[in-house]
Formats: sequence, C-alpha cells, structure tokens
Amino acid sequence: MTIPPASQGVEIPYTRLHPYTLRALIEEFVTRDGTDYGAQERSLAEKVAAVMRQLKHREAVVVYAPDLESANIMLRPAGARRQT
Repeated sequence: MTIPPASQGVEIPYTRLHPYTLRALIEEFVTRDGTDYGAQERSLAEKVAAVMRQLKHREAVVVYAPDLESANIMLRPAGARRQT
C-alpha cells in the first residue's frame, strides 16, 4: 500500500502514539491474513522490530482515515522518503 491523498487520510507521526497503541497497531499490521514474509518465517518480535525500523527511517507512516475511523501503516513512496 502507498499513502493515499490527503483527502483519504492524515499522516500521524508514530512518535505521537502511545507506545502500547503503536505496538498494537504494528502487531495487527504484521499478523493480517495474507501477509507473506517469504520462505523463512519470522517471529512476531522480528516483524514488529522491522516495522519500527521502517517507521523510524520514514519508509512507512501511520495514516488515520477519519471517514473509516481507523489507522493503518502504509509505505511511503521511495521518492518521498526523508532522511532522519
């Protein structure tokens, strides 16, 4: 998934989320049905750590969709990634 236009969602800095909420969001994201991690399965902790790295490096973002009243983690387009 890539980030939707502003009319479809609002980017929320992951640092603004309570750690418990952020962890729950990431866990839900990495355990969704149909998620494929290749030939070698990884533990939940490894998957969570990988998503946290993506958030810290701005390769992924948290997006809140007001019309759906839900949040999601989405990939940032490669050209829009900023260095931290």
